[in-house]
Amino acid sequence: MTDTIRIEPLRRVDLRRCAELERALFPNDDPWSESAFASELDWGHFYLGAHTGELLVGYGGLSLAGAPGDMEASVHNIGVDPVWQGRGIGKALLRGLLGRADDERAQVFLEVRTDNAAAIALYEAHGFATIGLRRRYYQPSGADAFTMVRPARVEDTT
Repeated sequence: MTDTIRIEPLRRVDLRRCAELERALFPNDDPWSESAFASELDWGHFYLGAHTGELLVGYGGLSLAGAPGDMEASVHNIGVDPVWQGRGIGKALLRGLLGRADDERAQVFLEVRTDNAAAIALYEAHGFATIGLRRRYYQPSGADAFTMVRPARVEDTT
């Protein structure tokens, strides 16, 4: 039997679980708190949650900035419960975030740990390219991050 995963807008009732997952996923850095996630929603950023039943097993967030027709997006985070990794949940969340950016024809930026080969491969498979290195980006671990970008997707109207 396979578990059904639903990708849907993140709910405020999920924020405590987001913070729990952050602590599990990023113990050597500065994991986001429940209030940090609440602030993201308050600012109107676009967040998705991955649910099986009522259990949140993953989340992802994106911000958009700029004027219509000249938007830029930034992936803030994607996290998947370690028990649920390897089942395509991160990919589904990323595709949902990119779909929102594509609706605005926005190029998309993100930072990723240089030692996170799985995430880098996922991003490259979705059109991202490395454009820079941020030394000691993640704190307090001091881990480096690559800055990656995916060009805006514009529909061909011909």
